[in-house]
Amino acid sequence: MSLPKTIVFATGNTYKLREVGAMLAEVGVEVVGLDKLAADLDEPVEDGDSFEANAILKARYYSNATGQICLADDSGLAVDALEGAPGVHSARYAGVSGVREIADAANNQKLIEALRDIQDRTAHFVCVMALCRGNEVLATTRGEVEGQIIEDPRGENGFGYDPHFYVPEFECTTAQMEPEQKNAISHRGIAVRMMLERLRGMM
Repeated sequence: MSLPKTIVFATGNTYKLREVGAMLAEVGVEVVGLDKLAADLDEPVEDGDSFEANAILKARYYSNATGQICLADDSGLAVDALEGAPGVHSARYAGVSGVREIADAANNQKLIEALRDIQDRTAHFVCVMALCRGNEVLATTRGEVEGQIIEDPRGENGFGYDPHFYVPEFECTTAQMEPEQKNAISHRGIAVRMMLERLRGMM
């Protein structure tokens, strides 16, 4: 298939939009956020039992709603000692919604409490991206980055669980990394680069 000139990215996160938009510009594709095309739509219920299921659910929903090819991602934190939790519930782990900073603080507090007496702190960030045209799944990619959960937060960059996600290889948390460094090793960066290769293969 030939690549479209525009792809809808199912996010309202300007940071994600900039990152993905810059990468897809390499193949001449403009990335448009939901604020431009689907701001008035209700969000789909993300009731899938995996990152893959939720990414596909969102991509299909917004592709059908806008009539354009749509890219969507679902991502989160999986902690080995917690049997993969918070997993697909990462954004709503503590049951708090609304202001991101408040929800992030609640989620991190619950995570640290859950690991209070556990020595195994290994974990990984996961990001799955799905590209859909209507109900047709054109491509999916998955990126992961390994790390450990530390009790005391470090760093001011990033969001979510970043201040508690320590990457031994770089001796810092993902919240201590500069954006360029984080994008180079992050789960989302890996998934986007893989999707970029899939798009090149469609040209």
